[in-house]
Amino acid sequence: MDDLARHADDLASLPPSCGPVRLVAVDGHAGSGKSTFAARLAVALGGAPVLHLDDLATHAELFGRPGRLRDQVLLPLARGESARYAPYDWTERRFGPVRTLEPAPVVLVEGVGAGRREVRPWLAALCWMEVGREASHERGRRRDGAALTRFWDGWTRAEDRHFADDPSRPHADVLVRQLPEGYAWLPGPGATAGANRPVTDGSRFGPPR
Repeated sequence: MDDLARHADDLASLPPSCGPVRLVAVDGHAGSGKSTFAARLAVALGGAPVLHLDDLATHAELFGRPGRLRDQVLLPLARGESARYAPYDWTERRFGPVRTLEPAPVVLVEGVGAGRREVRPWLAALCWMEVGREASHERGRRRDGAALTRFWDGWTRAEDRHFADDPSRPHADVLVRQLPEGYAWLPGPGATAGANRPVTDGSRFGPPR
């Protein structure tokens, strides 16, 4: 995780984008390694909170969660208040006990659609996991096993529709490529423009030294 240290410092030095918070999105295809990367980046940031978008989705609304994200998380953080949300239990198919997300200096939000158009104005930076669709989905299916084949079939169709309508990669500040050890950070094709900060210069997020 040493390769993430200087990038974590760069993120922490960005202007706040959501009230006092620097909100950093980790987006990419399902199975691309977003959760693992976000967890490691959170450690490099000194224990930054991580919001998993799967906690705000449901079986009926795989991507229909902007309202919950805005009302339960973004608006409270923008006011400098703690966010409170009830994570969805994918086994029980219902929302569970309420969790609290504190307005830390950096908060990570990871999941498919973390860089969607409704969220981008709130972001300090958008990271895209640079793993292709087919490779990501194959890895995800292998991870989850045959029991979830039907779910994956539905998910991939919904994901394809989502990214066709609202692609995140063109707006990414950083393309994150997993290496045998660590990650390579490459300049993204676009910069995320936020209402509360200047456009991030994607060139600052260069490859590891």
